[in-house]
Amino acid sequence: MARNPAAARYTKRMVLIAAAYIAGIVFASLTIDRAAPLGPLTIGLALIPGLAMLAAIGAIGRFVAEIPDEYLRMLEVRKIIVATGVTLAITSVWGLLELYSDSLPRLPVFYVFPIWCGGLFVGQLVNRLAFGDDDVGNCP
Repeated sequence: MARNPAAARYTKRMVLIAAAYIAGIVFASLTIDRAAPLGPLTIGLALIPGLAMLAAIGAIGRFVAEIPDEYLRMLEVRKIIVATGVTLAITSVWGLLELYSDSLPRLPVFYVFPIWCGGLFVGQLVNRLAFGDDDVGNCP
């Protein structure tokens, strides 16, 4: 099977974005004093990985737009829809449990995007189980 050029571009983008995200998290974690008051430096350093997250979301959207085959595009869109449903379900139920119980640990908003990314894996499983297909990287 031939490698999908859109998938190759997406992979390159995401590797660079992931490197920027990890570097931003490490740098901010080593630099920011959590006891210090919120200020421009803290906000600026926190925005580095935040901007990388935004770039990742943009790269996912661009990837979907660049997939040449309609069927493969549909598989990717289904993954995104399943990921969104998983994220909404987990965060909504957890939020209600937080609302009605003080004994439950709080779920920082930071975790919403990683939960969504995990939901992409669930979406890939749905594609595999429903259609026997989950590989957008290769075109027929």
